[in-house]
Amino acid sequence: MKKKIRFKGKLRNYLYWPMLLTILLLLINIGVYFYDTKSGVVISGFLVIYFVVELAFYCYNKPHLVNEIINFATRYATVQKRLLNEFEIPYALLDVNGKILWVNEEFANLTGVEKTYHKSITTLFPSVTREFLQKNGDNSNISLALEEKRFRISINRIYVDSITEEGELLQIDGSDEFLTALYLFDETLLCHYMAENQEQKQVAALVYIDNYEEALDSIEDVKRSLLIALIDRKVNKYFAEIDALVRKIEKDKYFVVFKYKYLQQLREDRFSLLEDVKTVKVGNEMSVTLSIGVGIQGDSYNRNYEYARAAIDLALGRGGDQVVVKEKDDISYYGGKAKEVERNTRVKARVKAHALREIMEGRDNVIIMGHSISDVDSLGAGIGIYCAAHALGKKAQIVINNPTSSIRPLMECFSTEKGYPEDLFIDSDEALEMVGQNTLVMLVDTNRPSYTECPQLLQETDYIVVFDHHRQGSEVVANPLLSYIEPYASSACEMVAEVLQYFQEGLKLESQEADCIYAGILIDTNNFMTKTGVRTFEAAAFLRRCGADVTRVRKLLRNDMACYKARAEAVRQAEVYRNSFAISICPADNVESPTIVGAQAANELLNIIGIKASFVLTEYNGKIYVSSRSIDEINVQLIMERLGGGGHLNVAGAQLTNCTVLQAKRIIQDTIDEMLKEGDINE
Repeated sequence: MKKKIRFKGKLRNYLYWPMLLTILLLLINIGVYFYDTKSGVVISGFLVIYFVVELAFYCYNKPHLVNEIINFATRYATVQKRLLNEFEIPYALLDVNGKILWVNEEFANLTGVEKTYHKSITTLFPSVTREFLQKNGDNSNISLALEEKRFRISINRIYVDSITEEGELLQIDGSDEFLTALYLFDETLLCHYMAENQEQKQVAALVYIDNYEEALDSIEDVKRSLLIALIDRKVNKYFAEIDALVRKIEKDKYFVVFKYKYLQQLREDRFSLLEDVKTVKVGNEMSVTLSIGVGIQGDSYNRNYEYARAAIDLALGRGGDQVVVKEKDDISYYGGKAKEVERNTRVKARVKAHALREIMEGRDNVIIMGHSISDVDSLGAGIGIYCAAHALGKKAQIVINNPTSSIRPLMECFSTEKGYPEDLFIDSDEALEMVGQNTLVMLVDTNRPSYTECPQLLQETDYIVVFDHHRQGSEVVANPLLSYIEPYASSACEMVAEVLQYFQEGLKLESQEADCIYAGILIDTNNFMTKTGVRTFEAAAFLRRCGADVTRVRKLLRNDMACYKARAEAVRQAEVYRNSFAISICPADNVESPTIVGAQAANELLNIIGIKASFVLTEYNGKIYVSSRSIDEINVQLIMERLGGGGHLNVAGAQLTNCTVLQAKRIIQDTIDEMLKEGDINE
């Protein structure tokens, strides 16, 4: 398109004024005609000559005037160019394709190119491509590196039309092209100071000895001081290597402060102090284990300490022997490979029982809730809490949405004919209607709100109590009145059975109530073969004294033929991965409780020689449920945590969404490969 140059603004008005004066003279000429015709003719002749001379003068001088204006602008631009050339900020002018048209001295010195360099900007900065320049408009920024320096590039477009529109003298039509102004800001020092400031931030950590009393009790009195001194030496030496401040605040607790830059070093060696302290042996039968909680990235020193407190509570709640690093809502876990240490003392159970009684006495009613797709352990624990509430004369109800075939026979034992209320078992909708401001919501066999039968129920009251035997994860119940989480316990029913013994003197259980709680222990321990300790048998003995009958429980727990065939099919189709891991898919067709059948199949696969861990996948209700089991060599809880689940060292599970069963199987295999490579599990 041919471009036209036109005058505009005040210059145009100034040049057009003599011709506009012709209009005024014409009006005067018309008036003269009314008085004297000859005079009017003379004036008309003069007017014609005036207009012709003025028009000729304008046409003749216009090109010269334009040239003078352009020459002046050029000389003015030269001054501007000189100033821009000496500008302290590196600056470059690019065409629409990213070709360098001009650079100032700072840009040339910084990039090491000549001022006559007219190649593409991509040759200097590969990330600044033609497509990037076309896609990004004004005020676009990009950070990049050149050799050892860090830069921020700011980009602005300069349209040709916009240049002339802003001018007051000339206007160029017919151009829609643009140039690109590129500013280069050296942020090397800024990035360095920001990184240094980050590295100098304070990190707060709490170090607790998990089994202090138990370890001391296992050695002679004269060696106890030596054991304590060796542990102190290990802790102080480990943190002295990173210039940390260590203070012993209690006999089994340490407070540690160090710089953030050393945290990555600790992460890379996987907090080797956990394994190092286990080597302390002075005759003690039990290895000493530590739990460490680390708080980082808080907006104050106090906030970091709060994060460290939350992290250490989470580490202890998960069984100890691990490190938890908390960064606001982001939580990382390290260690946790050792089996939880069972504590023979029942002091904690007695304290929790008294605390639960006090909480219940001040509430109007109790709503008990377990995890979704309730199993026998969840139901048994709920029945135990119902018995405690009933002993205080409080109305208690259990939330179960869709009872499965595995718990339906047990639920039928609590009919109105046997003296139980008709609304003992309610669904989520009924629970939301029953909950009030003074209602106690009792959570059993789970500590994750999203896993419960009705997560919304937890938002309707401020009075929440949690009883669970699973390790805690990053998702926890916010501000419960009472939290009793013991990962070493075999089942929630075992915990509830212990609490009932101290809840109220002379508390008696009906035979069907004892049967239900006993069944929960039986299922979660796989007939007392998994996670069974002294306290497990003591709880079973208490239930037996209350009237639990082994034969009656066995009949209640029998499977139908469809479930048995599905379990057998899962075992038959099992694939052995890396000669140690059994992975199978449990069919869900014609099975009412496929997830429970999958868990049973995972237990069965451990009876095969050479199998260290088993994984059974079940597709149910749009999710992939993974049941994982091991005997003692593989920590399946760590594997399931990688998949967003959790559990125990030998019993764990996870739920996967947005994938098929075959994809979930591939995910498990990839996770095993990754953890074997990292050394988190051993083949």
